[in-house]
Amino acid sequence: MKIIFASAHDTDPHAWITPLQALLPDVEIQAWVDDGRAVGARIAVVWNPPRNIFMRETDIQAVFNLGAGVDALFRLPGLKDDVPVVRLEDAGMSAQMAEYAVYALVRASRQFDQYQSQQEQALWRPLPDIQREKWPVGVMGMGIMGARMAQVLAGLDYPVAGWSRSGKSLPGVQAFAGQAAFSDFLARTRVLINTLPLTSATSGILCRDTMRQLLPGAYIINVARGQHLVEEDLLALLASGHVQGATLDVFCQEPLPQNHPFWTHPGITITPHVAASSLREASITQVAKKINSYLRGDALTGVVERNRGY
Repeated sequence: MKIIFASAHDTDPHAWITPLQALLPDVEIQAWVDDGRAVGARIAVVWNPPRNIFMRETDIQAVFNLGAGVDALFRLPGLKDDVPVVRLEDAGMSAQMAEYAVYALVRASRQFDQYQSQQEQALWRPLPDIQREKWPVGVMGMGIMGARMAQVLAGLDYPVAGWSRSGKSLPGVQAFAGQAAFSDFLARTRVLINTLPLTSATSGILCRDTMRQLLPGAYIINVARGQHLVEEDLLALLASGHVQGATLDVFCQEPLPQNHPFWTHPGITITPHVAASSLREASITQVAKKINSYLRGDALTGVVERNRGY
């Protein structure tokens, strides 16, 4: 049994392959070579792989993705409809996502962005104390990442609600389920955090119609995919004052073009797609466990339902 490893995120694939091979001694793991030939791999372990990987390796029977998002994989040519795609379910990412959400929320609600501006002016001026009940948080998507965020923010005494397809129930988090509850979810939310998977149903969901249903002085935090956000709608609502600000980690085009208006907008904080990344050791351990389960014929967790896209 051969496994092909392909990642655009590492210059040294053997930093992954060597420890993964130690956990999978009965298989042969080879690194992808751009100008190489097919190796006859039956399993692919990938992270943003080359576009032609499935056109060259035509015998792939299972794909293990070193990340939670799989939308880009399904756009690659040659990936057969019956090939299971298995994603990471955490690997240290949920804690990082929760940290990022805390940073973005507290920076806005505690007015730390204003304090930074005052420091630049050598201005000593305490601002009014926080009133958390005026900063209700709504988390879109209650998978592992969204659920961890919601629980952490609720633990800081912010009013938190979660919106998902099924209405996942968590202690201290108000649950909203499905499209029928979407408007009610938005109407009680000031800080909207997006963790949804990117699908045909969620693309462009952060649009004018969605964001204008939020409470006045709304704040947008997007850590999912850039294609969720209609950029011109955000700029228009910032100009109107209905949206106070945004912290954005993902964009339709990455890297974000240098002439993009987001760079210089005083209400927008930008980070370069760093909200969470798969931690190597945890990822290797999880992927090896999943591959061993697959080889034994055991049931797998994290298998993507293609009709849903996650």
